[in-house]
Amino acid sequence: MPRTAGAKPTEFKLYAPTAKKVTVAGSFNKWNTKKLIAKKDSKGNWVAKVALKPGRHEYKFVVDDNWMNDPRCTSCVSNTFGSHNCLVEVK
Repeated sequence: MPRTAGAKPTEFKLYAPTAKKVTVAGSFNKWNTKKLIAKKDSKGNWVAKVALKPGRHEYKFVVDDNWMNDPRCTSCVSNTFGSHNCLVEVK
């Protein structure tokens, strides 16, 4: 996990036991679908960790090349594509 001054370790987790590949794209990585790759555990959970600066960050999971919101996310914002992005707030 790359270190950035003032950044806090942040974990993204998704239960998708049949998925072949999961990544996290968001405002913190310029919506790059290949940069933040999640690792799958034996229970079917995919986990990606990244250090984020304090503030609000928008994100989505990309599951087998399909964009998907985080089912555990409680805060979303509208995006320019007519759908929603999840929000994570780093304190």
